[in-house]
Amino acid sequence: MTGPPGGGKTTVARRVADRLSLSVHLHADDFWHFIRQGAVAPYLPEAHHQNTIVVDIVAHTAFGYAAGGYDVICDGIIGPWFLDAFRAVRTTSGIELHYLVLRPDEATTLRRATSRTATDALTDPEPIRSLHHQFSSLDILEPHVLDSSHMDPAATAEVALHGITNGHYQLG
Repeated sequence: MTGPPGGGKTTVARRVADRLSLSVHLHADDFWHFIRQGAVAPYLPEAHHQNTIVVDIVAHTAFGYAAGGYDVICDGIIGPWFLDAFRAVRTTSGIELHYLVLRPDEATTLRRATSRTATDALTDPEPIRSLHHQFSSLDILEPHVLDSSHMDPAATAEVALHGITNGHYQLG
């Protein structure tokens, strides 16, 4: 489950995971916090190498839980540019991979993201706008987008769970 900051990923992922009988909510943001020295803000261009390493670790962790029988809801900013890490592990594991992009309109995204109060939350409008733009045209992945602009978290989680259950967001 991905999308720009303020898209509702963490809230919705938690709700979806809570509805499944054997589940893991894998909060990808936590993996960046494990870097003690030399961390680069993940939205900066110079963080690409670091981000590639972290996303690879997240992908292996997600599929590790899935291999153990858990339904894994991984939430984080996993743009199409990082999907290959998940596809590579899927290929060797044979486990299904779903990709759901929560993408409210830009005004909603900015309102939600800039009003967050968590000390480690990204609230700076410029990187938020940039990340929203990066998720704004996904070409063949557009069917994986859920516009959550006018839905509360409960309704978004319900639509997301229905789409996941029915294979709507499954990657081939």
